[in-house]
Formats: sequence, structure tokens, C-alpha cells
Amino acid sequence: MKFELPLLAVQDVEVSKKFYKELFEQEVVLDLGRNVTFSGGFAIQQDFAWLTDIDPDSVIRNSHNMELYFEVDDFDEFLNLLEKHKEVELVHSPKKHEWQQRVVRIYDPDYHMIEIGESMEVIAKRYLSQGLTVEEVSEIIQHPVEFVQQCL
Repeated sequence: MKFELPLLAVQDVEVSKKFYKELFEQEVVLDLGRNVTFSGGFAIQQDFAWLTDIDPDSVIRNSHNMELYFEVDDFDEFLNLLEKHKEVELVHSPKKHEWQQRVVRIYDPDYHMIEIGESMEVIAKRYLSQGLTVEEVSEIIQHPVEFVQQCL
């Protein structure tokens, strides 16, 4: 058996397709009308209740029990892009975790939560370029030494 991809139920496939293309640079790999698969390895589905033969009222929004996770090399550039999309609702403002990663969480048009984090590789390289040792960087960013060594 092979896992293929996660699928998100959406109200309007065209609105969601535009959202993921514009903000996340997702390319459409397969467009079947009500079902669209993106280059990032996930799909969106309009009329999910019909597809799965379940009660439409049981398809909930804003469940807060999962998220899509994206990393960006230039977090500030993404925040600038996000600023141009006033229609996007934030889950929370940008913040920095104890492992030094800056993140922001937003909702897509159907209130699926999306986390956008600064690339951990970029963070490791930033500390390494300041002259810190691999071990010091590993401790600061709370990632294995092997991960930091790969960032050299």
C-alpha cells in the first residue's frame, strides 16, 4: 500500500486554486474540475459530501485539528506578499519559536489552517555564518547535529 496525498474539502475549487497558486506558488498537476491536485502533494475537492456520500452538515469548517505546513527561505518576503492579500485571515500574528523559527499561521478560504515557517536550513546557515559551531547551532535551533552538518 502507498499513501498518495491529503485532500482538503473546499466550497469553491476556483477560489481555493487561486489562493494556493498565488500565495504558495503551487502548480496544478491535475485539474479534474471539482478535484485539483497541486505540485506540493495535496489536493482540493469541491462537493466533498457528495463525493463521499455523507451528510453535507457533517463537513465542518475551522476544525483546528490539522494544518498544512510550508517553509519559505525568505520569511520577510512572504510576509510582504501576505500583506498584499488583505482578504487572508490570520490565525495568529508572526511569532518566533524557542528553536528560532519565525512562523505565521493563516486560514485558507475554507478555514483550513496553514503554517508558514522560515526554513530551518536557512536558520541554521544564518547561525553558522555568524561563526557558531555545528554543536552550538544544533543546541540553539533544537535540531540534530546531523541536520546542521547537512546545512554546511
